[in-house]
Amino acid sequence: MATITKRELVIKITDQLGAKGIEITQQNVLEVVQSLVDEITDSLAHGDTVVMRNFGAFLVREMKAKVGRNPKNPGKDVPIPARAAVKFKPGKEMKEKVATTLHVIRERKS
Repeated sequence: MATITKRELVIKITDQLGAKGIEITQQNVLEVVQSLVDEITDSLAHGDTVVMRNFGAFLVREMKAKVGRNPKNPGKDVPIPARAAVKFKPGKEMKEKVATTLHVIRERKS
């Protein structure tokens, strides 16, 4: 499986915009991408839900306290405190597009 970094994403966006005749520097695209990430993070930190139609929604959910096991000493209980966690719920368009890629995933595994 390939991993796309923020830097690679910036290069792809810059190239796509350039192909459309929109001249913008990689630095400007990086600033926009970083601003987007910062705004999503700040909104989630305030308990808000961030919805991007056809992409998905980022939500903050409470993970309840529970008792876990220490892998090094399975007989010992380890309390795990309650915490806030970010969940992502994909939008309809993303679900449909990703659903068609199962054959790609299987090919990469073999």
